[in-house]
Amino acid sequence: MVTPQDPPGRQTPRWLAAATAALTLFAGTLPSAGVPAAHADDGTAGEGETLTIASSQPVDSLSPFLAQFLISTSIHRLAYDYLTNYSPENNEPIPGLAESWETSDDGLTWTFTIRDGVEWSDGEPLTAEDVAWTYSTMMSDDGAATANGNFVENFTEVTAPDERTVRIELEQPQSTMLALDIPIVPKHVWKDVDDYAQFNNDDDFPIVGSGPFQITDYQPNQSVTLEANEDYWRDPPNFDRLVFRYYSDKDAEIEALRKGEVSFASGLTPAQADSLRDEENITVNNAAGKRFQAFTINPGARTKDGTEFGDGHPALQDKTVRQAIMRAIDREEIVDKAHGGYAEAAGGYIPSRYDKYSWQPEEQRLGFDPQAAEEMLEEAGYEKGSDGVRVSPDGERMELRLHAHNDQPANINAAKIMAERLGDIGIEVDNRAVDPGVLSDALHEGEYDLIFTGWSVNPDPDFVLGIHTCDALPETPGTMRGDAYFCDEEYDELYEKQLREYEDEEQRAEYVADMQRILYDEAVVNTLAYPDAIEAYRSDQIGSIQVQPEPDGNIWGQDGHWSWTSATPADDESRSGISTAAAAGIAAVVVLVVAGAAVVIWRRRAATVEDRE
Repeated sequence: MVTPQDPPGRQTPRWLAAATAALTLFAGTLPSAGVPAAHADDGTAGEGETLTIASSQPVDSLSPFLAQFLISTSIHRLAYDYLTNYSPENNEPIPGLAESWETSDDGLTWTFTIRDGVEWSDGEPLTAEDVAWTYSTMMSDDGAATANGNFVENFTEVTAPDERTVRIELEQPQSTMLALDIPIVPKHVWKDVDDYAQFNNDDDFPIVGSGPFQITDYQPNQSVTLEANEDYWRDPPNFDRLVFRYYSDKDAEIEALRKGEVSFASGLTPAQADSLRDEENITVNNAAGKRFQAFTINPGARTKDGTEFGDGHPALQDKTVRQAIMRAIDREEIVDKAHGGYAEAAGGYIPSRYDKYSWQPEEQRLGFDPQAAEEMLEEAGYEKGSDGVRVSPDGERMELRLHAHNDQPANINAAKIMAERLGDIGIEVDNRAVDPGVLSDALHEGEYDLIFTGWSVNPDPDFVLGIHTCDALPETPGTMRGDAYFCDEEYDELYEKQLREYEDEEQRAEYVADMQRILYDEAVVNTLAYPDAIEAYRSDQIGSIQVQPEPDGNIWGQDGHWSWTSATPADDESRSGISTAAAAGIAAVVVLVVAGAAVVIWRRRAATVEDRE
């Protein structure tokens, strides 16, 4: 098998040469008087155009071997190259560092040809040896495998026969070979690291990378600075510098957008989006989301060897009870009231934007039907007590703890709805809106009953499917890499089948559908909605920007670096009154970095899943 043609460089790019109405978000209106250019206050101002991006999420690590939060992996897509990438137009695999590839007839050997002339930012040549070393290190070192080890578990050997050839030998065929979301790091820098599980890559700047931007500075709790790589092989970005500025308060973030202190903001609430639609010089982008909102039910926390721990309500080990809980919840109500209509009711595990793998139950077997839910509980022996709360056959009250993120308005609102609806069928809910760290601790200690979760899904669904295999159960309490204590033999068999099916996409999609059917019926992992990606940018600072996929895709959290490398500064004349010095005031990508033990805990564990990529 040979790759398709590599997309052209920016001199004649398809996605900028075509009509902007179809391929980009564009706005060029005049700014209101007195609106300043976005700027940073960390004293790192420099020359050139700066794009400022508001952030409401902490960086967990600047190490590509450890980073799992979306903000961190997004930065790494800017700072490092990957073997392949995803098309901005349709999310299909396209060449990256590898300009072509081929497979053996049995699918066990993949040979990639690395493009010629690529250099690291320190001027050293990037060769096949860097790719082979990155993968081999992940294969041999558990610390290096923390974030993305699942991609290489099936590798038996990775070699570099010459400077432009990478050969990967597999134990069994693997369908994700064109979706290896692993940043390639420079061997000559990383080979001297003593402990990959501890090294955060944040003590020597500029950080050596090969991507379109280079991380040049980091100030804890203040900033991470990225400067354009003028020698990038796809041609350099249009902005000279990027800035992600952290705001702990979402309303303050939106106010900063209004004032022009930031150029872009994501994760808007419906009310915020509505308030911005008529603002001068602000464009709101509402895209089909790549995330899902869900909650998991504790079926009984246990380790891989079967050791039970935690204090989940024993009634939840009964599948009938779990299914009755789902029948009591109206997903459409969640969409309307928790998301203000800016979402789609979910059924399957893969968001509908990925139509190849998205699945919905033909019959809403666990659809909203409170009467059916009550009948199921009655038949299972859960009778209502004198106070209206059901009691299990052994006399235990049906009082359940519900943990929701206190920094996620949609989760807070959904939790209130769920508590009311479960109360309608005789299940009392202790509704707890808690700090993400508290929620994470409850999950990993198994001390919860119902708990909110959510993941960003990549074009290839293997990763989010893999977190529900039996192998994802913890070795010891606190070490799980998923968000539910789910283990099902049939699910595991299907997971292996979809992973090995690299030739027949339709057959693989059937396996993925069957896996989602099991998750749906077992009612441990329960999707509620696919929230829209609601974001906004200043059109007096950003002239045009690439969405993914076209024409109605998202800007933030793309699979690739297209949004920030394609973004063009607004015409200088359209920003009258803004001096060159003011426009260059921002010089840093600013993010909140949570210091101390909390970060260590989040990094060691499968991070609070609302933060995961």
